Amino acid sequence: MRRLTKIYRRTGDDGTTGLVGGKRVSKDALRIWACGTVDELNSSIGLARAFNAEEKSPTSRRIDKVSARVQNELFDLGAELATLPEDFHKGMPRVSRSHVAALEKLMDTLNAELGPLKEFILPGGCTTAAALHQARTICRRAERLCVRLARGEKIGEFVVPYLNRLSDALFVLARCANKARGVKETFWQK
Repeated sequence: MRRLTKIYRRTGDDGTTGLVGGKRVSKDALRIWACGTVDELNSSIGLARAFNAEEKSPTSRRIDKVSARVQNELFDLGAELATLPEDFHKGMPRVSRSHVAALEKLMDTLNAELGPLKEFILPGGCTTAAALHQARTICRRAERLCVRLARGEKIGEFVVPYLNRLSDALFVLARCANKARGVKETFWQK
C-alpha cells in the first residue's frame, strides 16, 4: 500500500482525481461526490467524538468506542466507493452484512435502555448529541448519493444498507448522549 509522504502532488490541478486502480475521473463525478460525502460524514463523527471526549461517563466511553469503529468502517466504505469493480482484488476492505448486523444489534441494545420514542424529536441537546444529529443528516445525504450512483454504476451490495443503518444508529447514539447528560429531548410541536 502506498503511503503519503507528500500531501500535495498537483495531479488534480486539471479537475480530475485518481480512483483506486489508477483511473482518473472528474472531481465532480457522482462517485467522487459519494466518496466526498462519506469523508464529510467521517469528519463530522470525528467532531462528535471531540465533543464527547469532554465527558467521562460510561455512556460517553461507549459512544466513543462505537464512533471509532464506525470511522474505520467509513474508511473501508470510502475505499470501496473509490474502487471500480474491475479493480478490486482479494483482501480489499469492504462493508459487509456483518457490519450492518452489528449496527442493528447496537441499536437493539441501546433502544432497550432508552425506552420507546412517542413523538418526533428536534435535533439538538448537548454538544455531542447535536454533532451526532448533524452526522446523521450527512449520512442520509451520502446514502442518497450512493443510491443514485448505484443506478448507473456497480457498487458494493452493502454500501446502501450500511449507510441506512448507520444514520439510524447515529440518531440512537444522539439520544443516548442526551440521556447521559440529563438533557431532555425537545419534541416536535405540531
